[in-house]
Amino acid sequence: MTAPRTTTARKVFERLSLPERTFVADALRTETVGGVLLLIAAVAALIWANIPALHDSYESVSHFHLGPEALGLNLSIEHWAADGLLAVFFFVAGIELKRELVAGDLKDPRAAVLPVVAALCGMAVPALVYTLTNLTGGGDPGGWAVPTATDIAFALAVLAVIGTSLPSALRAFLLTLAVVDDLFAILIIAVFFTDTLDFAALGGAVVGLVVFWLLLRRGVHGWYVYVPLALVVWALMYNSGIHATIAGVAMGLMLRCTTREGEEHSPGEHIEHLVRPLSAGLAVPLFALFSAGVAISGDALADVFTKPETLGVVLGLVVGKTIGIFGGTWLTARFTRASLSEDLAWADVFAVASLAGIGFTVSLLIGELAFEGDQALTDEVKAAVLTGSLIAATLATVLLKLRNAKYRRIYEAEERDEDSDGIPDVYEQDDPAYHLRMAEIHDRKAAEHRRIAEEIARERAAEKDPARRMEAEVPGGAGEDGDGPA
Repeated sequence: MTAPRTTTARKVFERLSLPERTFVADALRTETVGGVLLLIAAVAALIWANIPALHDSYESVSHFHLGPEALGLNLSIEHWAADGLLAVFFFVAGIELKRELVAGDLKDPRAAVLPVVAALCGMAVPALVYTLTNLTGGGDPGGWAVPTATDIAFALAVLAVIGTSLPSALRAFLLTLAVVDDLFAILIIAVFFTDTLDFAALGGAVVGLVVFWLLLRRGVHGWYVYVPLALVVWALMYNSGIHATIAGVAMGLMLRCTTREGEEHSPGEHIEHLVRPLSAGLAVPLFALFSAGVAISGDALADVFTKPETLGVVLGLVVGKTIGIFGGTWLTARFTRASLSEDLAWADVFAVASLAGIGFTVSLLIGELAFEGDQALTDEVKAAVLTGSLIAATLATVLLKLRNAKYRRIYEAEERDEDSDGIPDVYEQDDPAYHLRMAEIHDRKAAEHRRIAEEIARERAAEKDPARRMEAEVPGGAGEDGDGPA
């Protein structure tokens, strides 16, 4: 008779492996710094655009054109930021996606189900909320894609500001969710916001991408080879009619993100480590500086909640994102018979879902594409993105603060390293050497405690015995006849 097979129930948001935890921590550290710069850039743009004495200069700089006209690249500063600098952002997103597919959470289909379903629901529900709001209010349903994107840098900046010790599993979920979110946002831009195609330019871009891939396969090194080629591919993609950021994500997906013998890091991880600070610290903040500068007034804010297009964006980000991500996560756990980690509650998932309602970079980009040609409505939709993101950030801050004490205990348990070997103790529970080190540490502590206890016991005994107390207080002790010092 064979013993019955036992399976371990899968946990949702269980503790990450040590390599994955290290990668997530490094990635989020850079994104958090970039998010703070993004916040600063957005505030600077609003100030620059709303001070009467500076408003004209903001418009002049944003619409100043430069670039070779013969190559079809005589673009405004605003367009260079949206089409050029954001290609760097999407290049990093492509590397992140490739890494998740070959070495991260998306490699395992069972683990990939949760963030993929959550991301899809987190995009479908906001789009549905926006569409219903505009159909019932007589608005333009063409902006349905605006509230579908999550801005991971902005979300992590909020986490940095409120100082929450969010567990690494939830942070990793937020990062993976944003990566999948970016992928589908790229597909939306490519499919729904491409009106006309220049097949000659598109064919040239495809040839450039093939050359890029062949050089990678042959192990050719040197930035002086890849950077010029990347610029050519980007320019051809821009002239083809497909949004130029697609070139960035395509090249990011081509990089190898698995290590070979003798390699400490894969080429993809190495390049991401070099380019991510450029993306988070320069490209995205500059895009925000020239995209977030919309006129804010009492009437403009009132219009955000009265016009169907802008109200749909706000409701999509605040309500649609939260319900979509939370609902998708709960349904996935329910129908895959997975259980939530014992350290967390569904209230934590709801808080993170509300945090994902912060849509900024890609939402602003899609807003410009969706209402191209109507500058007034474009600015109103941008104001709605800012308003919805602010409301989502405030709601998430309140919810996360309510649970912050719980998060701090989890975080401290994950970070504790009593044997000071650089590896958190929770990852060494099955290592006999760790327990031997801890036994030595406890033996030393026990010996020290015994010594302290013996000293305290002697002091208390001296307090109870007058003769011993006199002996302790008088230098040299008592003499033989007991009436003088020895």
